[in-house]
Amino acid sequence: MHFSVITPTHNRRAYLPEAVESVRASVSAPLDFSFEHLICENACSDGTASYLREAALQPGPPLRVRPQPELLRAGPARNQLIRHSDAPADAWIVPLDDDDLLLQRTLFHYGQQIKQHPNQPWLVADFLRVDQSRRYLPADDYYAWQFDSPQDMLRAIFRAEHFIQGNVCYGRALFEEVGGYDEQIEMAEDLDLYVRFLLADHLPVICPHISHLHRFHDSNVSIGVDAGKHAQDLRVIYDKYAAQLGEQGIERP
Repeated sequence: MHFSVITPTHNRRAYLPEAVESVRASVSAPLDFSFEHLICENACSDGTASYLREAALQPGPPLRVRPQPELLRAGPARNQLIRHSDAPADAWIVPLDDDDLLLQRTLFHYGQQIKQHPNQPWLVADFLRVDQSRRYLPADDYYAWQFDSPQDMLRAIFRAEHFIQGNVCYGRALFEEVGGYDEQIEMAEDLDLYVRFLLADHLPVICPHISHLHRFHDSNVSIGVDAGKHAQDLRVIYDKYAAQLGEQGIERP
């Protein structure tokens, strides 16, 4: 079993080292799996590139850096990391934002669930929110729901009753099956990918562990994304798959 943690980064020198160290701190025992951290250095101008050159030389699990001179959106940056890696075709992909922290046993717990559910190609876990100093924000957790069918989950997504962020693990084969991240979409490219997982009739395994700490700070990419903007993003995604969604009785938001 092999995990590839993927992280596009753009000018997050203040937060990225903690994300890197959180992945390196992963403990696999007693499971037997390998893992690596793939980072797209996405046109950084704040010293991130030099930091990553040094970090990649440090001992420990592999840190592989892909320099990107022209700024890419998150979707194409993640596509590059996955498709140009040496990870095996049956690898498992774990997205991690450059300002978030993976928990030490996250990969272990995903590995346990993969062994227990050998025919299910993606998993969803809960995550916790913290402030920019890593202080826990009470009553602001994300918690996943168990749905009875992909259609039920899609219905909840397009009613804005359920959302999924960087708290997933999915098979590289499933990623290729549905065509990877949409490189044209401006926001919610991750949700767009997960909608296609569901349209391919794959309901995720709901994992009983915490995947990561999602950090809120004054330069989050999602600042300004309120309920109205989220509804707009949902309509953009819905319209891409309107025929399939309509056939399943899922209404446009």
